[in-house]
Parts: sequence; structure tokens; C-alpha cells
Amino acid sequence: MSLTATAIVGIFLLIALLLLGVNIGMAMMAVGFVGYAAVVNVDAAVGLLRTTPAAQAASYTMTVIPLFIIMGNFAFAAGMSAGLYNAGNKWLSRLPGGLACATVAACAAFGAICGSTNATTATMGTVAIPEMRKYGYSDRLSTGCVSVGGGLGIMIPPSSCMIIYGIAAEQSIGRLFAAGILPGIVVAVILIITIVIQVKLDPSLAPPTGKYSLRERLASLKGLADVFVLFVGVFALMFSGVFTINEAAAAGAFLAMMICLAKRVFNWRMFRQVMFDSIKTTAMTYLIVIGAMVFGNFLAITRLPMNLAATIETLSVSRYLIFACIIVIYAILGCFMDALPMIMLTVPIFLPVILNLGFDPIWFGVIIILVMMMGLITPPVGMNCYVMSGIAKDVPLSTIFRGAIPYTFSLLIGILIVTLVPGLATWLPTRIYG
Repeated sequence: MSLTATAIVGIFLLIALLLLGVNIGMAMMAVGFVGYAAVVNVDAAVGLLRTTPAAQAASYTMTVIPLFIIMGNFAFAAGMSAGLYNAGNKWLSRLPGGLACATVAACAAFGAICGSTNATTATMGTVAIPEMRKYGYSDRLSTGCVSVGGGLGIMIPPSSCMIIYGIAAEQSIGRLFAAGILPGIVVAVILIITIVIQVKLDPSLAPPTGKYSLRERLASLKGLADVFVLFVGVFALMFSGVFTINEAAAAGAFLAMMICLAKRVFNWRMFRQVMFDSIKTTAMTYLIVIGAMVFGNFLAITRLPMNLAATIETLSVSRYLIFACIIVIYAILGCFMDALPMIMLTVPIFLPVILNLGFDPIWFGVIIILVMMMGLITPPVGMNCYVMSGIAKDVPLSTIFRGAIPYTFSLLIGILIVTLVPGLATWLPTRIYG
């Protein structure tokens, strides 16, 4: 069997294991080990399995993951989401569907201090759903806007998906963080416009709520003080060049803990819970990364990514058509896979193609994360919709998915805008880093 055929068999075997429900990290590690043993020899495969986990776990770059996870968990424990939602509600109350618009805005802001889509969805769902129900908002609109708004957690830095992409693609995490800010804001605005249009077309989705005076709106900004301190503190250190990404993440985790102390919510029980949740999330992420590295070594030894890039280079078609085909593949995979494993599985295959076509890898990273946002609300996986179902237990899952459907078109518009205007993703990193 040729090397290319071996690689293709390995990919199909991996897909079969995933469909059977095998843990993604273990599945990639197992297929990578067996494939490497088949191509080289068993001793080499054992050596790969012996060195890769330790090398990845000890990597300085990887330490940024648990540090930002700890920062997000402390931010959640400090109750920052309530202040964000209150301010968003006060400032956007005049818009049709103002509470839903405020939810999306709060999700975007909370994503800037959390970085996890599941955590953003769960946190904002807990805060926003009861409030929207109180004012008579339909379950379809309220659960749909929280589900899609939670996806902004992987778009606006610090994003765990951007960190994983940076590791897999060997790109600057700082540049990726900077690249996600403007597209994230643009997508949030598009989502808010979508809510306004929905409510204009069907006013029964969101009855009018009270309007607030300028004094009340300004007073609501006091609840954003801790969010402002944390966000500006971390990103000022990061983008100023004073701290590295890892040092800024450590400072952010410490600063978030200090905010918990200042708000008098810090205690031993809370600290243990934050650490326990952070360890669980970190272990899951590390297992995926380690498994992907083993599988990536197997693909590299078969030279499938390089051969694929060379073959595509010989095609007499527009590079934009090839790029569009890759995006369609990501959109389809997003319906069946979670974002982190999809990045680790596909980037080693598609990145050489993207580089050979002359596209910017930072811009490409932003595009595929936008596509993954769409996968978070599309069946059959639609992870955010399932998280939302766990929060609003009395709302049928079908209602949540129906509520999320209009936003898939909004995200397609966002993807198209960032594709046609790459400066949205590349301008800020260039201004900051040169």
C-alpha cells in the first residue's frame, strides 16, 4: 500500500472511531500510533508515543491554555456576567428586541475575558433567559440569541480555539488575538441587526420593554469596572510588548483572583471549584493536542499534506475557488465535530495548501474560526444549542435549533465580509506587531 493510501485509510479509520463515540484525543493518538508503526516500524511508533505527550505537556507555549482558563473561571466566579448584561440592557433597550441585543453584546464582552464558548453560553444563558422570559420574549428568540452569542467566545480573544490554531499552525498567538478583535465586533453587530430585523418582522417575538434615562445608562457602567480593569490590564500588557502572551495570561489569572477578593466572593470552596474546573478543561484540551500531534506526525511521514498542496498547485483553477472548497469542507465538518478537534485534525492537512496558494495564515485562522462558530449552532452536533438545552430544560431542543437558524445566514455574511475585506483581520496585528 502506498503512503498516500495509508494516510487516507488512517483518516477514514479516525472518522469511524469518532462516529462510534471514541474520545477524540484517544482516537487520534491510536490511529497515529498504528499508522506510524505501519509506515516506519513499531519501535519508532513507541518512541513517538513516549516523547510526544511529555514534549507537549512541557511546552512553554501550552502554558497559556490553563492560565486563560483559570482567568475565565475566576471571572465567572466574580459574577462579571451580571454587570455586563445589565449595562447592555440599559444601553440597547431602545432597539427592538433590546434584551436579546443586550445578550449578544454581553456575550461578546464576556468572551473577551473568558475564551470558552460553552462557558459563555452557559453563563449568559443563566443570567439572560429568566430576564427575557419575565418580559415575555419568545423561547425561540431568547435561546437562539444566547446560543449564537456564546459562540463569540471563540472569536474574541482570549480564545482557546485561536490558541490551539496558533500552536497547530505555528503562528503568533498574539497576532491571532489581535486579528480576532475587529471581525468579532463586526459579527456581533451583524447578530444584533439580525435580532432587530426578526423583531421588526414579528413583534410578538419580543414585546417592548422599558426605556432608561441617560443617568441610568451611565450608572450601569459602574458594573463594568472590573471587566474593564481585567480586559484592559491583560491586553495592554500583551500588546505593549512588556509581557509575553504567557506572562499576560498569568497576570490576568492573578488579577481575576484579586477582583474576586475585592468583591468578597473569594473563599476556599470557590477557589477549589475554580481549580478543579480549570484542571478538567485543561486536561481535555491537552489530550486533544497530544493526540493531534501524534496523528500529525503520522500524516507528515506519509507526506499527504505536502502532496495534496503540490497537486492543488498544478490545478488550472482560481485559488479562490480552492479556498471556497476548503471553507465548505470546514462548514460540513462543523456540523459533526467540535471546534478544537477539528482544528487539530484539519490544519496540518489544509495549511500547506493555504500557504502554497499565497493566503495569509492569520487571516485564514480567523475565517475558519468564524466557520466553526456556525458549526456551534447547526445540527446534529450544534454544541451551544445542547448547552442551552441544559440551561433552559423546559424548552425543546428543536425550538432552540429553530431559534438559531436565522443566525447561520448572519454568520455567512460575516464570513463573506472578512473574506472580501481581509484587512479586518490583518490591519490590527500589523499595527501592533509590525
